[in-house]
Amino acid sequence: MASKKSNIATFLALLMPMLVAGSEAGRIAIYWGQNGNEGTLADTCATGNYEYVILAFLASFGNGQKPMINLAGHCDPYSNGCTALSSDIKSCQAKGIKVLLSMGGGAGGYSLVSSEDARQLATYIWNNFLGGKSTSRPLGEAVLDGVDFDIESGTGQHWDELARYLSSYSKRGKKVHLTAAPQCPFPDQWVGGALKTGLFDYVWVQFYNNPPCQFNPLNATSFQESWKIWTSSIPATKIFLGLPAAPDAAGTGFVPVSDLISKVLPKIKGSKKYGGVMLWSKYYDDESGYSSSIKSHV
Repeated sequence: MASKKSNIATFLALLMPMLVAGSEAGRIAIYWGQNGNEGTLADTCATGNYEYVILAFLASFGNGQKPMINLAGHCDPYSNGCTALSSDIKSCQAKGIKVLLSMGGGAGGYSLVSSEDARQLATYIWNNFLGGKSTSRPLGEAVLDGVDFDIESGTGQHWDELARYLSSYSKRGKKVHLTAAPQCPFPDQWVGGALKTGLFDYVWVQFYNNPPCQFNPLNATSFQESWKIWTSSIPATKIFLGLPAAPDAAGTGFVPVSDLISKVLPKIKGSKKYGGVMLWSKYYDDESGYSSSIKSHV
């Protein structure tokens, strides 16, 4: 017969993982790269506010174009000037922060016109940003943690194929995390099909610049319904609430800190798929201090 001590030890061993799982707080993801005045990537990670940093953007690709990153005033990829970011990326990863490359953005200049286009882009990303080999890696030798789909132009075709091609590289060693930033009207017209693959780890839904589904303090019903649809309909690991980090970061959808803490987070944190908050962007977060204000509540 087991002793009382061993029974207690067994009980505690079973209880601890449950407590840890139940107390897992939400996390903050931030976009970095579209304003040269937002500080360095290393400084961004050193704040301790973010668990995911998304490099914006791989802005040109597809339909015969050579893929090119655009990191605004941070560096010039045309003169191979962004390779110095490799040490910053590694310093972020050493802190346990996942660093991802975002494809797309609001400016356009990209598309996928065929299955072969998707395959070629996946191969390029693998060799130049992930675990593959290339003599011209734009960000140097650092191996990014994954790829973000922030697709806001073109058609909704072939993104699912791109997701499958990219995900297949996980078999070669380090997992390739896939994330996406769809608009909150469901389903998203560009990546809605790709999200159905079930290959996405984190989906940070843009609840801004979309008045019908973004938070409105006078009538929160449509926001809550939209959140419920996203968390119940998408086979992703976690769903994040995407917000502007300051009033001038987006046309509409900014949620004051007090409203987020008292009215929004209590409504969504009960979802099993709640992952945290995504903010656009580091520059505006510096302006407002938004992430610092919400971190202990997320």
